[in-house]
Order: sequence, then structure tokens, then C-alpha cells
Amino acid sequence: MSKTDRENKIKIVIITGLSGAGKTEALRDFEDAGYYCIDNLPSRLLLNLIDFFSERNRNINKIALAIDLRSGYFFDEIYKTLDKLKEINIEYKILFLESSKNVLRKRFSLTRRKHPLVENGDLNDGIEKEIEKMHKLREISDFVLDTTLLSPKDLRIAITEQMMSGGEKSNLLQIAVTSFGYKFGIPENSDIIIDVRFLPNPFYNDELREFNGKDKEIMDFVLSRDETKKFLLIFEEMLDFLIPNYITEGKSYLGIGVGCTGGRHRSVVIADKIYDYLKLKGYSVKIFHRDIDE
Repeated sequence: MSKTDRENKIKIVIITGLSGAGKTEALRDFEDAGYYCIDNLPSRLLLNLIDFFSERNRNINKIALAIDLRSGYFFDEIYKTLDKLKEINIEYKILFLESSKNVLRKRFSLTRRKHPLVENGDLNDGIEKEIEKMHKLREISDFVLDTTLLSPKDLRIAITEQMMSGGEKSNLLQIAVTSFGYKFGIPENSDIIIDVRFLPNPFYNDELREFNGKDKEIMDFVLSRDETKKFLLIFEEMLDFLIPNYITEGKSYLGIGVGCTGGRHRSVVIADKIYDYLKLKGYSVKIFHRDIDE
């Protein structure tokens, strides 16, 4: 793949807007979705950044940048940069965040941070100047979000729904599926614990005891049962309900523990089936078999 082809595959999101409107929070949401994020980048360096990633790292193809008046003199160069991005055919979207003047004043009072355009101590004057200065960029933005009444959770939902693909939404939640044996204790960091000891135990079959849940003999023994098939359908349906709601709530990690007596047979088979299902649904998921060798 040529450098130009790699550049064209890079997706750029520019987060901008009024100071205190939530750009830092928005940048975190994009970072959770798998974007490489940079705060307060002078716009003229964006093209150099694209060249660098195109030449050095093919794994980084999504970049989110917060660019605003903190860059001072360099801010006005953003329009030339945007023209250049169009010229070289690189996809980008602009997210503009704003809020009411009263809410902006309250947020600055709470954080005690300095507004980038306040020179004489008059916060109202600084906010007015910023609104005027940012008007042109607001007009050409792809998405304008008023965060006056939005909590961080509400902002995350709005960004997710308006700007992220299905795969990016799925990356907001990292899932770990762990099989384990109850006699060795429940794994730490497990949010959901599933006890599969209701299934017949291959351990008590002399011909199966020495196998584990990765072997075909054990998989056939466990998966051929009607109760297993019914359980998997019910549990998958529950996950279909839970996971989107966890993502909406802002949860970033979900641990699913699947336990049987020793952690070698039933739990391994069921954990693998859950992992396969979540992987097929496009979620970011890892599998661990903690006690398979015990």
C-alpha cells in the first residue's frame, strides 16, 4: 500500500468549540473508542502528524484532535489546514461544542481555570470574544452540540450516536471472559458470574476425565445437551440487552466469569462459546481459562 493510500484511510475528528463546553470529556470518549487522541494541537502540525503515522505506524488510522483558541496565533491556520486535507482527499469531521454563557461562567468558576481570551479579568468579555472568533469554524462544522443541559454521560451518548460507527461503539467496552473453578475461588474483577455446575460433569466419566474443555470429546459432551443449548440462547439474549446499556452508561470494562467445579471442562466450553458469540457481534473481547491446567 502506498503512502497516499494509507493517508486516505486515516479518519480525522477535530473537536473544537467554546472553552468550558466539554472538549476534554469528548476527547476521552473518542479515546475509549480506539482513536489516537491529542489535546491542543496547533493545526499546522496536523499534516505532519498524518505523514508521520502514514510512514511509521500503519495501526493508527483514527485520530481525534482538540483544536481551539488555546493555540493562540496558530489557531487561524486551521482553515488552511482544512483546505489542504480536502486537497489530498483525507476524510475529516468537525465536532463543535458550545454551551450557554451562564453555564460557561459557572464551569469556569467551579474549575478556576483561566479563559484563553481573558486579559483584563472580565470573563464575560472573554466568552463574547471567543464566540465571535469561533463563529466561522462553527458554521463549517459537521456536528454542533449544545452541552448546556448535558451530563458527561449524555454527551457520550450524543457523540456515540452521531459520530461513531458500530465498531467504534463496540470498542467503548472492553470485555474479558474467564473460565474458572469454584474450588480455586472466584476471579477478581468479575461483574457477571455464571455458574454452569447445573450441567453434568465430565469429570465423573472415566473416559473423559483426562480431557479438558478444548478437546472435542468434552465439547461434544457439553454442547450436545438440550439444557446447554437453551442456556446459551438465554444468556446470549441477556448479553444483547445488557451490553448496549453498559456502553450507554459509560462502563469501560466488563468481566464475565464462567465457573464449574474444577475449571477444566464445562466452564471452558461455555466460556469459549460466549467469547465466540461476542466476537461475532463485533465487541472487543478477550478469553482467559484460568484453571484449565490445574
